[in-house]
Amino acid sequence: MDAGRPEAVRRRRATGHRTARENVADLCETFTEYGALAVAAQRARRPLDELIEKTPADGLVAGVGDVNGRPAVVLAYDYTVLAGTQGAMNHYKKDRMLELAERRRLPVILFAEGGGGRPGDTDTASVSGLDTMAFHLFARLSGQVPLIGIASGRCFAGNAALLGCCDVVIATEDANIGMGGPAMIEGGGLGVFAPEEIGPMAVQVPNGVVDVPVADEAEAVRVARRYLAYFQGPAATWEAAGQEALRDLVPLDRKRGYDVRTVIETLADAGSVLELRAAYGPGIVTALARVEGVPVGVIANSPAHLGGAIDADGADKASRFMKLCDASGLPLVSLCDTPGFMVGPDAEKTATVRHFARMFVTGANVGVPLVMVILRKAYGLGAQAMAGGSLKVPVATVAWPTGELGGMGLEGAVRLGYRRELAAAEDPDALFDELVSRAYERGKALSAATVYEIDDVIDPAETRRWIGTALRSAPRRERRTPLDTW
Repeated sequence: MDAGRPEAVRRRRATGHRTARENVADLCETFTEYGALAVAAQRARRPLDELIEKTPADGLVAGVGDVNGRPAVVLAYDYTVLAGTQGAMNHYKKDRMLELAERRRLPVILFAEGGGGRPGDTDTASVSGLDTMAFHLFARLSGQVPLIGIASGRCFAGNAALLGCCDVVIATEDANIGMGGPAMIEGGGLGVFAPEEIGPMAVQVPNGVVDVPVADEAEAVRVARRYLAYFQGPAATWEAAGQEALRDLVPLDRKRGYDVRTVIETLADAGSVLELRAAYGPGIVTALARVEGVPVGVIANSPAHLGGAIDADGADKASRFMKLCDASGLPLVSLCDTPGFMVGPDAEKTATVRHFARMFVTGANVGVPLVMVILRKAYGLGAQAMAGGSLKVPVATVAWPTGELGGMGLEGAVRLGYRRELAAAEDPDALFDELVSRAYERGKALSAATVYEIDDVIDPAETRRWIGTALRSAPRRERRTPLDTW
C-alpha cells in the first residue's frame, strides 16, 4: 500500500503525478483487488524481502470496482514499480482479469503508463515472451465491452499497444505515447531520443491517437467516469436549453459560417456533450450526448473547415465513431451541412476513394437507429454518406427551413450544366447568379419535401421532439463487432 512506501510516493509526487492506487481510489466507489500479493518474477536475482518491498503487486494494481455504481475491471500500471513495465506476474494478472471481463461482460479501464516489456524477469522458462495472452485477450474484448484507456507520463511499447486497442484514449498534457521507447529506438539503430521527444501530445492529439486530451490525472478520471456513463443506460433526470434558440443558429445567408458545436450543445441535454477527437478530422464533429436522458452519438459537419466538405480524415473519423456507437448500442444523430466529399487532385493523393467508401460500408451495416437533421447543405455523395447511404435509411430524415439539397453543390451544378450558356452570355456573372438563385429555389428543403425525398421540414425548436420520438424505445444492439482501432 502507499502508506508503506513513503519514499516511492515522494518520488511520484516530485513528478507531479498521483500514485496508481490514488487513481483507482478516485475512479471507483469501491474496489476489490486481485493479485495484490504478487511480486516480480525475479527470485533468482533478488531476495524475496526486497521484491516484496520494491515490486508490490508486480507493478499492476488490478481488480473489480464500482464506477458510477456499476462494476468494471480496472488495470492500473504502477510507474513506481520497475517503471510500470510488463512483467511475468502482471501478465498473468491481466490474463485473469480480462477473462473475468469477458465472462462477466464488464467494462475495462486501463491506466497505461509504463515502459512496455520487462527483460529482467528470471523466474520463467520463456525465451521470447511472445506467447503471452494479454494482447489477444484484450483485443478480443473490442466490441464486446467498453474499453477505456488513460495515458499519463510515459506510455511505450506493450503499454501503448494495449492503449491503442481501447475504444477511447484519454491522455494528460504531459503524456508521451509511442510504440517504442528510447531504449528500443536506440537499440534498433534509429538514434538517441529523450522520452519527451517521442509521441508528445502536440503530435498524438491532432493525428487522432488521443480522443480526449486533459490537463492531469484527476481530469482524466473524471472524463473516464463520464465517458463510461453513456454506456450504462439513460439518465434519470435531465435539463435542456430553450430550443427556440436553435432558430437563429444557422444564418439565413447561406454563405455565412457558424459553429455547429453551438447547435449540438443547445440541442442536447445540458452538460451532456463529450466531444471525441476534436483536433483530428475537424470537418466532422463526433460527440457523445444525451437527448431526453437517452445517450446518443452525434456526427455533424463543421462549416468552419473546408466549408463542411468531408475529407479523408473526416470520413475515417465518422466511420470509426459510427462503429463505436453501433457496437455499444447507441443511436446516431446526424447533423448534415456538407457540400459533399472533398475532390480534386490533391484530395485523391490521400486515397479518398477508399476512405470515403468506409462511411458507406459502415453506414449500411450499423444496427442502431439513425436520425438525420439537415441543417443547411445536403449535397452529393457526402450527404448520402451522412445519411447512412440514402435519405431513406434513417428512421427519420428532416430538414430545417435553411436546408438545401442536390446531387452536387449549386454553383458547381450551374457551371457544369450551363457551360455553353454562360460562355455565350453578355454578362456571365449576372446569368450565373440568376441560375444559382433558380437552382436554390428548386433545391430548397421545402421543395424536396413536396416530392417526399425527406420526411418533413421542421421548426428547429422541434428537433429534440423528433429525435426523442424516433429513438424512444429503440432496441439496443448486443455488442458483437470489433472496433476499427482507427
